[in-house]
Amino acid sequence: MGQQTMTERQQDWQGGASETIILGGGCFWCLEPVFRDLRGVTSVESGYAGGHVEHPDYEAVCRGDTGHAEVVKVEFDPAQIGLEDLLNVFFAIHDPTTPNRQGNDVGTQYRSVIFYADERQAGIAREVMDGLRREQVFGAPIVTDLSPAPVYYPAEDYHQRYYDQHPNQGYCAVIIAPKLAKFRTLYRDRLK
Repeated sequence: MGQQTMTERQQDWQGGASETIILGGGCFWCLEPVFRDLRGVTSVESGYAGGHVEHPDYEAVCRGDTGHAEVVKVEFDPAQIGLEDLLNVFFAIHDPTTPNRQGNDVGTQYRSVIFYADERQAGIAREVMDGLRREQVFGAPIVTDLSPAPVYYPAEDYHQRYYDQHPNQGYCAVIIAPKLAKFRTLYRDRLK
């Protein structure tokens, strides 16, 4: 997939039976396998969004040179999973209280961010975050940025389905596997 204009993205999001939202919550390798496992999610792609450089690459994003966040573009069928449920999973699998950080991953590319397709999605995201704040789910304030979807760039091919291809790689085994196991336990009734 190449770069899409805002109009093309809006047509994708508003047409047909599916919706798309772009989420950043640390390394995209951690997010992708979780959302792939959710019933109602039809596709997940790792990529970059929210920066100031056209066509960023992984090395530049990791250096913090581009302003992009590592994100996943999640397409889902709202008849099978609502955006509220999808966002509750998002907040369960990362720490939305640490600015520009997830565990040992530090930098703006690891920020917690929701890039919404339209005002309806923004409203649902605000409601979910307000509910988490009211219930004091986290021991610190939620710092997740909520912004309109910018230009999205797919990550390089070798990042797609990274965990599936490298489950025994150090980061995958030590960081991703436990997150995935926790998610599968908490949401076993939502798995494909």
